[in-house]
Amino acid sequence: MNWMGCRRMAWAGVVAAMVGLVAGCASAPPSNDLVTDSDQTKADRAAQLHMELAAAYFGRGNNEAALDDVKKVLAAKPDSSAAYNLRGLIYASMDQNDLAEDSFRRAMQLNPRDFDAAHNYAWFLCQKRRYDDADAEFAKLLAQPSYRDIVRTQLARGVCLARNQHWGDAEQALRRAYELDPANPAVAVNLTEVLYREQQYERARFYIRRVNAVDELVTSQTLWLAMRIERKLGRDDQVQLLGTQLRNRFPDASETLLYEKGRFDD
Repeated sequence: MNWMGCRRMAWAGVVAAMVGLVAGCASAPPSNDLVTDSDQTKADRAAQLHMELAAAYFGRGNNEAALDDVKKVLAAKPDSSAAYNLRGLIYASMDQNDLAEDSFRRAMQLNPRDFDAAHNYAWFLCQKRRYDDADAEFAKLLAQPSYRDIVRTQLARGVCLARNQHWGDAEQALRRAYELDPANPAVAVNLTEVLYREQQYERARFYIRRVNAVDELVTSQTLWLAMRIERKLGRDDQVQLLGTQLRNRFPDASETLLYEKGRFDD
């Protein structure tokens, strides 16, 4: 199953948020004054600069350069949970699993309210197929009263549960995410996938049709998923109609090749 957006979705926006966290570590000015550059210590400025560089390098896939700058952040601000969080992401992308896990744990120890680190740690565990551990971490994060990024975590949790073939629990998590953000295409597509696996084809059809109704959201994946659902419902005319769209819009897509070969169940 090709879960839409599941590889990168959990990291979206995280690096920018972490840079902001480091920037916010400056020594506090008097309570009746505004924060200006002069209120930052030398260590604050060094940490912010190297965090920005590390984020940029990581975004471009240059893990070694990113890691080098994270080390400089930690040399200047050894209590930066954001830097440890980014270090965890870097090590995870390098398949240095023990170092990644240690980094995420240290971030959470330094700042129990570093919810980005908590989310990333849970997603890391899911990627390593430690599904029960991952679900426990997702549940712990979602139980935090002050946590606000619920859609992101419910989506990741739903995808993780689906990977573990816990279809009912996955549906529940994704349905909750959809209730909170019905315009989110990643939520709708992943919910459709789960409903398809549960053989709830009419319900699945409802969600994928809403995605494909918005032209800029249509992909070869969403058309292929819709086609497979229509085929299960015996609507051959719809299968042909969607097949024509698939051929015309995405002639080189792997889904188009599967359609041409009639391999609907691959």
